[in-house]
Amino acid sequence: MKHLFELRAYLKPYLWQLMLNMLILLSMTGLSLVVPQIIQGVIDQGLKAGATAFLVRSALILVGIGAGTAVLNLGQRYLTEWIGAHVGYDLRNAMYDRIQYLPFTYHDHSTTGQLINRCIEDVRAVQSFAGDSLVQIVQLGVLSVGVVTILVARNPWLAVIVLLPLVPMVMMTTDFGQRITRLFYDVDNTLGDLSAQLQENVSGAQVVRAFAREPHEIDRFDQINRSYFKARVKVLGEWSKVMPTTNLLITMGTILTGISMVIILWLGGLRVIDGTLTLGAFVAFNAYLLMLSGPVQQLAWLVNALGESEAGAQRVLEILDHEPEIQSPAGAAALGTLSGRVEFRGVSLRYQDEKIDALFGIDLSVKPNQLIALIGQTGSGKTSLVNLIPRFYDVTDGAVLVDGVDVRQAELVSLRRQIGIVLQTSLLFSDTIRENIRYGRSEATDEEIFAAAKAAQAHDFIVKFTEGYETLVGERGVTLSGGQRQRIAIARALLMNPRILILDDSTSSVDTQTERLIQEALDRLMEGRTTFVIAHRLATVRRADLILVMADGRIVQRGRHDELLSQGGLYKEIHDLQLSQQNRFIEETEVDEELFFREREREAIKDRRTSDRTLS
Repeated sequence: MKHLFELRAYLKPYLWQLMLNMLILLSMTGLSLVVPQIIQGVIDQGLKAGATAFLVRSALILVGIGAGTAVLNLGQRYLTEWIGAHVGYDLRNAMYDRIQYLPFTYHDHSTTGQLINRCIEDVRAVQSFAGDSLVQIVQLGVLSVGVVTILVARNPWLAVIVLLPLVPMVMMTTDFGQRITRLFYDVDNTLGDLSAQLQENVSGAQVVRAFAREPHEIDRFDQINRSYFKARVKVLGEWSKVMPTTNLLITMGTILTGISMVIILWLGGLRVIDGTLTLGAFVAFNAYLLMLSGPVQQLAWLVNALGESEAGAQRVLEILDHEPEIQSPAGAAALGTLSGRVEFRGVSLRYQDEKIDALFGIDLSVKPNQLIALIGQTGSGKTSLVNLIPRFYDVTDGAVLVDGVDVRQAELVSLRRQIGIVLQTSLLFSDTIRENIRYGRSEATDEEIFAAAKAAQAHDFIVKFTEGYETLVGERGVTLSGGQRQRIAIARALLMNPRILILDDSTSSVDTQTERLIQEALDRLMEGRTTFVIAHRLATVRRADLILVMADGRIVQRGRHDELLSQGGLYKEIHDLQLSQQNRFIEETEVDEELFFREREREAIKDRRTSDRTLS
């Protein structure tokens, strides 16, 4: 119960309810221990003496004890479930809060299914302990101690004979509890893998169907499901080992108890005859023996429940005890409005568990309002470099400064709220378009939302939906096209009015015409901001104030477009491959494109006039 004990802080807010529950529990146990005493009085004083009034009074007392126990049991069950539900609620919130602040390095090595399983199944196991198992432990403990004390006080020798088999049983169940906890930990891990596989398959259902890989995915799921099955079978294997022994000890205890009863009958009969032992005392002693058999039989089941809860608590603590490596330093002051100056000083970056650096000795100074373009092959380090600005990762060597402040010394919220980011893969939440756009500024007005959507060329297609801005986009925005998702993501970033803007190949999911419209809007909105643009198309970076050409985690070339072309090297190679023919085509068709858009505008005006005449 080591890990369960570490979670005791989640019981503190409900200390009074817990104490009341324990008081009710003690009252119920006390009443049950009184019953044999009353029965003894009924036999010795009521029946033997023929005292009818005493019998009636004792019967009424027993009825009252039964009714009181029923009421107390109802209150105890309610409080038990109430405490367990509240502890589970608080623990799930604590888990979710911690996951929100875990660094990217943690999420890079964790699966979604494992995190979901820890927040649901493992918290449920801990909740079961707080709401039920803990009460059973206290109840069985108090009842056992009370019964043993009474037995020893009445007849020490018979009590020793009856209690002797319990010693190896307690030792065996303790060892069983340690082993079953490890096995339940393995079960929880394999269940997390099963959840991860299911989540991944459901999310990638379209890809699975497109490549007709259903049999392959079924086989993968079957393998993980088999691992989970084997882990559960190991638990059953431990049960198959311990239960026969437990039953044997219980049987031995029953036999010894029977022998004890025979001895009590023999010795008690002699003492009853000579008047040194009453019949009621014998009946009471036997009743206490029967009361002790209940805790003995429940011991193995209780240890099994504790093992499952302990394994869940261990997995929960692995999240709660994980201190985020990236967080605001103690006493960090919030940053004021940034000017947008960014500086990299000898920056190197190595990801966790990687053998080589992702970035090597990056030195870069960016002035406010500059447009910086990053270009290079996939894996060259472009995204890694811009991820250091909002401190998604911490540098291995060197420092990243924003307005002269090391980002490791800045207050994170005030830093990140002034950095707008549009990722290469736009993720939207299962909510309305309106809420997705104002995700970074919950206080934004509708006018501001509309302005951001228009600037991102998203307003026109949004208002065409039946529900407009109240349209639900579905999980991860799957109900929208890639270009629509990208434009909403751009609107979301623009609404923040950031001082630093990061565009990670943000026009990769749109067609050429939409890209041109978005680029025109971005050109206006990038004014007055420091902007980092990652792109694979050279046409989007030609007007940058500074172009960084990256390869193998290093900046191999830097300068403006014309300068880099004159230098030769990697930039010129990329240019020759991508734009030699495309530039000629753009120059020849630039006028045609303008005519094309004008013609589209004329057709739209004509359609509106036709519609107006139809309505009239």
